[in-house]
Amino acid sequence: MLNKKPLFNENGDTEISKKKMINGNTTNLNDFNNMKYSWASDWYRQAMNNFWIPEEINLSQDLKDYKALTDDERVAYDKILSFLIFLDSIQTANLSNINDYITASEVNLCLTIQAYQEAIHSQSYSYMLDTICPPHKRNEILYQWKDDNLLLERNKFIGDLYNNFLEDSNPKNLLKTLMANYILEGIYFYSGFMFFYNLERNSKMPGSVQEIRYINRDENTHLWLFRSIIRELRVEEPDLFKGDMIKELREMMRDGVENEIKWGHYVIGDKIQGLNKKGISDYIKYLGDLRLKHLDMEPLYGVTENPLPWVDIYADANQVKTDFFEAKSTAYAKSAILVDDL
Repeated sequence: MLNKKPLFNENGDTEISKKKMINGNTTNLNDFNNMKYSWASDWYRQAMNNFWIPEEINLSQDLKDYKALTDDERVAYDKILSFLIFLDSIQTANLSNINDYITASEVNLCLTIQAYQEAIHSQSYSYMLDTICPPHKRNEILYQWKDDNLLLERNKFIGDLYNNFLEDSNPKNLLKTLMANYILEGIYFYSGFMFFYNLERNSKMPGSVQEIRYINRDENTHLWLFRSIIRELRVEEPDLFKGDMIKELREMMRDGVENEIKWGHYVIGDKIQGLNKKGISDYIKYLGDLRLKHLDMEPLYGVTENPLPWVDIYADANQVKTDFFEAKSTAYAKSAILVDDL
């Protein structure tokens, strides 16, 4: 069974060794000096140092560039933005549902910071739309999923998994929800990010790309967070991973990869200069295998080399580099002091 943590628990355990990721006897006290999961401290500090404000980025050039985009680029920009808006909105709403069942206070703090960052991302997308679009166009982009069946199908894959957990909050559904988060953060954003970085390669929409770059940096930390939670659960709750569960999780990753490829072919395809269907497919398969590797699971596709290394180069937020998956911060810098040099 899965127990929802109490808000106040005077009889909670104070010994660090007794902390558990789920079904622990937590006091809910935020003690920054006594953390069982040391990686959570590194994550928290990195996330706080990533603070940024969307309106600090100048979008005046984007207003001009948007009108000069090709028809295919403009359609892709609109649809990808619509999808990203949905993802970050549902993340903002759902993280508290997960947090209700996590009984490690330091991880609760991380999930709270992530929810705040997801709200910032939604604010960023809104700022982009408000700048480049008239109000009627803005609303059309926001709600494209109501009329675009493929976009709706994409949204339902994640949304239905989250709803299943709300309707039946058991340990297996929690694990599937954590995996869905991991797929969302590590797969579902990336054809969109790829599209924006390709715009930069073609000297278009510099402000939008900078917004995406900061969002990408945040999402990398979110990916690290859920990777760490799943790995800790595998140690603490080994029975949860027995039977067909690993197979189910790998199949979830396969579904996520195939959905992202289908989406990338639909919105980008061979219509955008600098991108094509093969590159999209190979890159998303590479990411899928990489994400499984970081969970100590067997890869699906055998793609070991990044087929689009330029994406990682353009994703670099002004040389702020962090080795997230080893949980070793190699540089800390507040984005408020980074220069928007695009």
